[in-house]
Formats: sequence, C-alpha cells, structure tokens
Amino acid sequence: MTHELQSILARHHDDPTRLLQVLREVQEALSWISPESIDYVADQLNLPRARVEGVAGFYSFLHTNAACRYRLLFSDNITDRMLGNQALLAALCEKLWVERGHLSEDGLVSIDTTSCTGLCDQGPALLVNGWAIPRLDAARLDQIAELILAQTPVAQWPGELFAVEDNIRRADILLGHELQPGDALRAALSRGGAIEAAANARSWREGIPTAEQGALTTLEEIKKSNLRGRGGAGFTTGLKWEACRNARGPLRYVVCNADEGEPGTFKDRVLLTAQADLVFEGMTVCAYAIGASAGKTKGFLYLRGEYRHLLDPLNEVLARRRAANLLGKGILGQAGFDFDIEIHLGAGAYVCGEESALIESLEGKRGIPRNRPPYPVTHGYLQRPTTVNNVETFCAAALVSAQGGDWYRSIGTTKSAGTKVLSVSGDCARPGIYEYPFGVTVRQVLEDCGAANTLAVQISGPSGVCIAVDEFDRRIAFEDLATAGAFMVFDASRDMFEVARNFAHFFAHESCGFCTPCRVGTAMLRTTMDKIAEGHGTLYDLAEIEKLDRVLNQSAHCGLGHTACNPTLDTLKRFRPSYERRLKSQDFEPAFDLDGALAAARRMTGRDDAGAHLSTEDA
Repeated sequence: MTHELQSILARHHDDPTRLLQVLREVQEALSWISPESIDYVADQLNLPRARVEGVAGFYSFLHTNAACRYRLLFSDNITDRMLGNQALLAALCEKLWVERGHLSEDGLVSIDTTSCTGLCDQGPALLVNGWAIPRLDAARLDQIAELILAQTPVAQWPGELFAVEDNIRRADILLGHELQPGDALRAALSRGGAIEAAANARSWREGIPTAEQGALTTLEEIKKSNLRGRGGAGFTTGLKWEACRNARGPLRYVVCNADEGEPGTFKDRVLLTAQADLVFEGMTVCAYAIGASAGKTKGFLYLRGEYRHLLDPLNEVLARRRAANLLGKGILGQAGFDFDIEIHLGAGAYVCGEESALIESLEGKRGIPRNRPPYPVTHGYLQRPTTVNNVETFCAAALVSAQGGDWYRSIGTTKSAGTKVLSVSGDCARPGIYEYPFGVTVRQVLEDCGAANTLAVQISGPSGVCIAVDEFDRRIAFEDLATAGAFMVFDASRDMFEVARNFAHFFAHESCGFCTPCRVGTAMLRTTMDKIAEGHGTLYDLAEIEKLDRVLNQSAHCGLGHTACNPTLDTLKRFRPSYERRLKSQDFEPAFDLDGALAAARRMTGRDDAGAHLSTEDA
C-alpha cells in the first residue's frame, strides 16, 4: 500500500491543495480510504489528520468505512424514477443478495442511490466505481450481475455498457460552428497586431504594449457582446473579466465550472464531449483578456465526479492543444502569453456548483461556500483574483472572440444575447440537447422534442421554476425564464406532488450542513413532504412550508437553502389539488401516531377497550 500512496502523492507533488485529488486516487487504487492511508497522507502533506478525515467525509463518493470491490449508485433523479429505476434497483439487490444501502457480507458489492448522474436523456443510469452506465433495463442488469459475481474487474467490462450518447437534437451557432482549434485565439491576438499598426501610424495610446492592447480590445468585444453567464446567475461576463483584470496582484486564475449537479441538466457533459476544444479555447481567451500576457495566469477545469468517464478524453485534448502551441509557453508565438489548464475531478457534492464552494474544493478543502464579499474576482483561488465561468459561457466567449461582439449581440433578444443550450428530458419522444437563440417559447421546445399532453415543465432544475400549461408561451430569456439549462417535461399522468417530494429529498441530501437554517430546514421540508405523502398532512403543514421558505431565504448561507422550497411552493401554487387530496384534516396532526405505536402492547395484554387507547387530548 505504501508504494501506491507514494506514487499518488508524488504525482501531485505532495501539494496540500490537491488533497481531494489524492484521496480520490487513493480510493481508486485501494477501493476505499483506510485509516492507515489517511494517516499516511496527513503525514506526507503535513496536514492535521482531522483535516484529511474531514475532507474524506464531506464528499459522498469517498468511502472511509470499509473496502468494497463494486460500488453501485443508481441515479435517483425524478426522471430516472419516471423510467423505473426503483424496480431495477430492487431487482439488482435481489440478484446480488445485498440490501440497499449496505455492504454485502463478503465485502464484494454495495448498492445505493445518488442524486443525479447527468444522464437524464438516457436513463435510468447508474455509476459503478464512478463509471457511468446509461439506458438500464433487465438485460443490462443481468449482464452487470454476472460480471460482478464473476468478479470481473470493471476495466474489463464490455465497452458498450458504458457508451454515452450526445443526443444533440438541434444545433445553432455554438453546436454548429465551423471554427478550428486556435481560430478564436488567433482572432484575439490579431487585434493586438491591428492596434500596433494603428499605433505606428498615429502614435495612438503610446506606452501600452501591443499584447496588452490586444487583450484590452478582446475584453471590449466580450463586453460589447452582452454575453451573460450561462450557469444560472446571468452576471455579465465582460464585467466579471474586467474586474478580475483590474484586481490587485500579479497572479490570476481562470476556472471553468463543470460541476453541473442540478438534476435535469446535462448540457455541459455534451459540450465537454463534442466541443472540448471550444471550452478550452474560451478559457484561454479569458486568460489573455485578464492578463495572461504577463505570463502569470493558470487555469482549472473542475469536472463533476459523475463525469469521471470524461477525464481521460479531456486530458487527451489538452495534450493535443499543448502540442499545437495552443497551451503552454508563448502560445501561438506570442511572447509572454503563457497559460495552461489542469482538470480537477469532484467527488459527489452538489454544493460545489456554487463558485466559492468550488474554489474551496479546488484548494483541497471541504466544499463549504464562502462568505461574500470579497468575491472571487479579487479573492478567489488561494485568495488571488479568479474568474469563474460555466462551460457554456467559455464556449460562447470563444465564439465572440472569433466573430466579434456585434455579431453575437445581434442574436437573441435585447437583454439576452446569443443562444441557450437546453437539456431536455422527461415525458418527450426526443430527449437530448437543443440549442436555440434566446427568446424561444416553451411551447416551441415542447413541439420540437415531441412532448404530448404536457402538464408542467420544470425550468432550470429544482432550484428553478415549475410552470403550467397556461404559461407555455413564456420565453427562455433572462428577462422572462432564466435557466442554467434544465428543461424537464411532465405529462398529465404525473403527480406533481411526487415530483416536488423528490426534489425536497434532493435538497436535504445535498445540504452541506454548514449552516443550521439549511441543514435543519431542508430536513424539515423533507419530513413534511413525507408526512403529507403518508396521509398525515394538514393545512397547518402547508402553511409551515411557506414559513420555512421565509426562514431559509433570510438566513441560509448560500443559494441551496434559498431555493430549497421553490419546487414545493411552485407546485403548491399551480397544482394544489395534488396536495389537498392527501390532507387528512384541517388541523395539525403529528406525524408520529403514539396510539398506533401502542397497538403491539394492546395485543400482548389482550386489551382493545377504550381505556387502552389514548384520547386526542392525551396524545
């Protein structure tokens, strides 16, 4: 074991900021993170043992309890449930003689659930030792069970089990572009050359280096384009880049947030598969614009743990770009333009999609959101100026660099420039990826994806908004329905209470536990939804949900807590009958039935008279 640990630590240069990557690789090598390995890593990285153990315990894909040869996690997103994941999970547990949530007695296999695997367009899906398997059915389960019982190493399983499709249904300027690797960078650098010619002719803005002028002009093109962040918040990209460029300090970082953990969102998975060069090109354009010409800028792509299968292909793209002088020292012959990118893999923490939590994770810590201000543009990675953008945002920035800000701004709406990539899943004939200019109606998307008899659409995942039939003419745009990309379709056969209940369980599971309002509040919401589902709900409980929402909005530490009640309140507002038919009475009723719990005692004593029962007043 010591030799393997030494090799892993050497590969990461004994760097404490790489602690999460070290622990992830330790688990891949040893099938768990043993107490001895924690001791060794803590000693070698000169970290307190509690720090290492705390990080290992924070991420749901890291395991410190016992070794396990095969860890299977079924995706439990609502769309997977709609496709029958629960029956498949139960069937596999039976085939392998293992209880859900437990390790088999021989330590061979464990089966449980995870929130979402980013395969909503081809579910049900599961992860086996972190590797994704889509399109589960009875035949695939039989095959998986046989491979496990034969103790076949996962690396030797048939490749077709792991084949993930892109399912690109509609392409526009981003998914259908014809740029070659390096085109956006050459366009950015050429702006410096054009300025040099102008400066020689007119002595314009003397004293500013040509490379700096090119960077400033590229930044102006990004600002002119009115490009806004595609991760959900919609902050103006050019202003973010400018703030980072103007921040104090010689060293800057560019971070690509590829931790799309929102259930129903999988566009980044496809962009990283089909448009990896464009993603890295956009990051490099950003580096140039914020000051990489000074040779002191570095990039990170934070890849969600569920996309482990993309890690090696993405590293191959990076290697190819380095060979083509599109990364590394003196990019495209521009002296001082030095920039490279590393990929860090997450380990199952939805909260790391929040940019400051992501930065904490990049630094090898628990993914706890930071207090803001200060913001990452001035105090980000290692407290240095950092630009954090979404995968789709960097792709769009590359297009702007190549084609110009005016061109990009001419597409979409007045307040929402460009296009939006949507992850469409649920009750439709053609789930997958759809790219539209901003301003497209919900109704148009439903027609294109083959949805019929649609009851509701969940826009932007659980933290977004649920709309009903009378709102289908609303538009996908920042001024109407802003979205990170999720577009989940539910037809009239679906029970929207159960949809909201699934989302309540998701938020309770994914709360990082840092702040009491979110830790307790999301658990209370989950308990209340379960109480209603079990027939013990009252109007009092519905009123309590609204009070809980106010508390979370006012006091939760980050956006997870702020939006946790959204699905429940939206469905309660638009589909109230699905709640009311479950309500038992108008008044408060406890979820725990004390008189019912005494039934066994009554049977033992042979009594069932009135005196052996609790009255309402007694209870």
